[in-house]
Amino acid sequence: MKKLGMQVEQIEDVESIVIKTPYGNYIFGNADVQAMTMQGVTTYQINGQCRFEEAAPKIPEEDVTLVASQANVPLDKAKEVLIACKGDIAEAIMKLTAP
Repeated sequence: MKKLGMQVEQIEDVESIVIKTPYGNYIFGNADVQAMTMQGVTTYQINGQCRFEEAAPKIPEEDVTLVASQANVPLDKAKEVLIACKGDIAEAIMKLTAP
């Protein structure tokens, strides 16, 4: 590979790698990582088990206020349930008012 102008380096002692997206994070624990440099450009190769953690939805304050007033619950409880319902106002109100 050196004849082709490519250098490969193993990155040691990697504990975790996180790739963040608007939808959540890809998390690699104990990954094997190689850095490959060719023509001045470095590319990283990740090998290992990956898990995906969804991002908590962004809940507008007016949605929290609406759910809290409709369900007659504190704001923090309304926000907690809205997050669990992924921002669905109707579902949150139904969960908070169901007997």
